Amino acid sequence: MKKRLLGAISFVSVMALAAQAETCLDTESLVKLDAEYENAMRKGDVKFLDKLLAPEYQWVHNLASLKESKAQLLERVQKPEEQPKARRSHDVSVLRLENTAVLQGLSSVEKWNPDGKTYRTSRYQFIRTYVKQGDACKLLAVQTMKVWSSEAD
Repeated sequence: MKKRLLGAISFVSVMALAAQAETCLDTESLVKLDAEYENAMRKGDVKFLDKLLAPEYQWVHNLASLKESKAQLLERVQKPEEQPKARRSHDVSVLRLENTAVLQGLSSVEKWNPDGKTYRTSRYQFIRTYVKQGDACKLLAVQTMKVWSSEAD
C-alpha cells in the first residue's frame, strides 16, 4: 500500500513538472507571450524585452536591409520616434518541435509621420522563433518582410 501511494505521488509529481515545463510553449501561452512582446515593442519596454530576448537574439528585417542584435534593438526601441502608435499580430499560427516553437503570421504597425498628427500603416509577414530555456521561453530570432504599406511609392 505504501509503495503504491509513493508511486502515485511520484507519478503525479512528474506529470505536474512536465505540465509546468510545457506551459511557456503551449499555443495559448506562447501567443499571449508574443502579444506581450508586441506591446513591449510598442512601448519601448526595455526591461521586459531584456528578459524575453535570448542573448543570441537576431532580427533580420525586410529583405535583410538591416540585421539587429539584442543590444541594438534595446537601444533602438527607447527612442520616442521608434515607438509606434500601434502594433498587433494577427493570422498567427504556431509550429512546434521539442523545445522550440515558431510563430508565423502578420504584424500591422502604425507609425507616426513626422508631422505628429498623421500616421502610416505597414504590414509585415513575420517568423518569430521561441526556445524553452529552463522554465522560461526566450525569443531567439525574428525575420520580417514588408508585404504592404499605406505610404505612397
